[in-house]
Amino acid sequence: MMTTKIKKFFWTLLQKNLIVFALLLLFIACAKKEALRTASFKTNSGWGYTIAYKEKIVIKQSIIPVISDTKSFETERDALKVANLVKQKLKQNLSPTVTKNELILLKIKL
Repeated sequence: MMTTKIKKFFWTLLQKNLIVFALLLLFIACAKKEALRTASFKTNSGWGYTIAYKEKIVIKQSIIPVISDTKSFETERDALKVANLVKQKLKQNLSPTVTKNELILLKIKL
């Protein structure tokens, strides 16, 4: 009878510890810092964006790509839309190039 209570106590304690351990692992997995980060910056004629990998800038785009004019994005929001598109392409191991059609789909003012 006494050993049954001890076994029950041991298994209850073990289950509680396993739950705490699983929650701790879940918290650590969710708290991972994202490796690619986007940011916008002000230019003389509008906005541009940067994409950094582990605090090192890998792409700095101060003009709208693909178009013949050398003008910046009109709004910060436009710059960040394109930055997030390029970031998603990099995450999928695709070429970070942007097409004119993609700019149109994102409703970027050209």
